Amino acid sequence: MGGDNAPFEIVKGAVEASAEFGSNITLVGPEDKIIAELNKYAYDKSKISIVNAAEVITTDESPTNAIRRKKDSSIVVGLNLVKSGEAAAFVSAGSTGAVLTGGTFIIGRIKGIERPALGTCLPTTNGFTFLIDSGANVDCKASYLVQFAKMASVYVENVMGIVNPRVGLINIGAEKEKGNSLTKEVYELLEESNLNFVGNIEPRDIPFGLADILVCDGFAGNTVLKFAEGLSSALLGIIKNEITSGFYKVPSAFLIKPFKNIKKRFDSEEVGGAPFLGLKSLVVKAHGSSKAKGIKNAIKQCEIFVENDIVLKIEEKL
Repeated sequence: MGGDNAPFEIVKGAVEASAEFGSNITLVGPEDKIIAELNKYAYDKSKISIVNAAEVITTDESPTNAIRRKKDSSIVVGLNLVKSGEAAAFVSAGSTGAVLTGGTFIIGRIKGIERPALGTCLPTTNGFTFLIDSGANVDCKASYLVQFAKMASVYVENVMGIVNPRVGLINIGAEKEKGNSLTKEVYELLEESNLNFVGNIEPRDIPFGLADILVCDGFAGNTVLKFAEGLSSALLGIIKNEITSGFYKVPSAFLIKPFKNIKKRFDSEEVGGAPFLGLKSLVVKAHGSSKAKGIKNAIKQCEIFVENDIVLKIEEKL
């Protein structure tokens, strides 16, 4: 029931995922509303089930209080399905804070993990880079960031298919001695690790794909993420205005396909959502504005995660 387009786009995405990937999906929320949406589609009833949850956690509520008070919310009920083993992964487009808090309290962390982290794919000139942490932990110790890097390395290699991914540390300069006390300590630890560490990455170099994984605390990561989202949206708007106005208006028809290709590369729905790594089961936070395609791809991400037993691989990596 979370997100700007719930429940209609969530249900549509689930139906599409079930048809395309053969996924077994449980939809959690007010049963009458879910049934009303499902009735719009032809689908395999053996693949999609419903668990009733009467309450909804909103984005303006305190995550901790909401998780404690609203036991019959779609987030709490859904996470409990994962905890009990009735589901293997959880997807929500709802409150990020509530999903992270609920995931940590209800599902729990992998043994040895100090903090779960949120990973997000950023588009680059040669594909993407995986940003971790993108907002879950604003205050971090050096050991947290090293764990983030190890978890991301497992995830990117097994889910995204990049062998021995390059790990970079977001910093204000490329030189080893640059940065604050946190980044200097993290640099030393990553250099001593068995990861493919390629050094510091300045924010201006992020779009050029110098690393497959970018590590930072959640404050810096969320700042980078939101700036990237705003800049890409602004640039796409400027380009569109330029090719559809004045002298360029007639030949702009020839640019429609390239423009669509560019827009697709910046579309967060192509990935589907950001995984919370470090929990005992996968929790994926879909964008609040997610439509059916984003939900479908978030479910696909869950399928790959479970098939490759990423939790076990993270435990082994640590």
